[in-house]
Amino acid sequence: MLKALPPLPFHRLPVASSKRRIRCSRMSTNPAPICPKFIPAEGGGIINSTSKFEGIRFSLVSYNILAQVYVRSALYPHSPSACLKWKNRSDAVLTVLKSCGADFLCLQELDNEDFYKGNMETEGYSSLYIQRSGQKRDGCGIFYKISCAELLVEDRIDYNELVNSIKDGSSCGDDQNNMLAGGNNDSDLKSGSWSKKDSRDHGDLNDPYVRLKRDCVGIMAAFRLKGPFDHVVIVATTHLYWDPELADVKLAQAKYLSSRLAEFRTQVSDRYDCVPSVIVAGDFNSVPGDKVYQYLTLRCPKSATLVECIEEHPIPLCSVYASTRGEPRFTNCTPDFTDTLDYIFFSPSDRIKPVSILELPDADSPSVVGCLPNYYHPSDHIPIGAEFEITKD
Repeated sequence: MLKALPPLPFHRLPVASSKRRIRCSRMSTNPAPICPKFIPAEGGGIINSTSKFEGIRFSLVSYNILAQVYVRSALYPHSPSACLKWKNRSDAVLTVLKSCGADFLCLQELDNEDFYKGNMETEGYSSLYIQRSGQKRDGCGIFYKISCAELLVEDRIDYNELVNSIKDGSSCGDDQNNMLAGGNNDSDLKSGSWSKKDSRDHGDLNDPYVRLKRDCVGIMAAFRLKGPFDHVVIVATTHLYWDPELADVKLAQAKYLSSRLAEFRTQVSDRYDCVPSVIVAGDFNSVPGDKVYQYLTLRCPKSATLVECIEEHPIPLCSVYASTRGEPRFTNCTPDFTDTLDYIFFSPSDRIKPVSILELPDADSPSVVGCLPNYYHPSDHIPIGAEFEITKD
């Protein structure tokens, strides 16, 4: 259900083999964090945000900042111990966020929310936050510049609600239910293990009620952009489940996300008499080309027709990076797993287009030698971002 104003105040990565290996060695220096810049989406140098444009231009950055509750030296033995300390990491994360200067910040693994909220308020941001279900201490947040956007309405996504869909059959069809009950047979999954609490500790994974209850969340909100004409944009951020052995659960979450976004868009459209743009950013714990990615970007199986795909997918999306310079070589970088897990998706139309993207390090960049986190990058993920232009009807 929509929630009117005023607004209300996981997992770790699978350790898996990857072709995109990064040379790992200990860092010995203590440099400042890297502050990435926006570059043109189709080649060229640093973007000039002062260039003339008759429409509305706004920027968005998505960043899994690595919740401090998950930071343990045993999990990151490759990282300098000093850069794992809360004071150093939090200062570095703030430096990165402030330097990006984005109009919207979509954050995952956000804990110590009051700390970031207070510090970003001084930079002109207001924020929305949802904590993960259960006993989890991190969550997802949307920070937005008051000078850029006016919050209209927000809603929350709790993927544990999928358990209710099994009971009443409202969201998951028979095929999906059977897949959840029978486990995951996806032969394309990477093998590996993770040193944190294993998914199997939650109970019998053959029980779909147990299998679906992963305590993952998301948040979405509609904003009226401030510019020469009215335009409403829906911004959503989420963090899907991590375990490669539960790829079916991740796909169920992606479908639920898409369904909730479509409902929210319809409600916003009816209430505010508009056709809102939609942007979804976050950590999807899915590599390019896997089933979650294919579903969200309408890349259906070869056996399916276009009509079947459209009927299956309530809100087709397009990846910002894939539609411009190509998906990053990686957005997560650890000794045993280096690949792309984070994305910014948008609903393609004639009115919205990405004009710049946040510059990302190369695989052989000195800033990722030793893997992440390090002094250059305070999280095991790197931030991604895009600047969009909205044209008038």
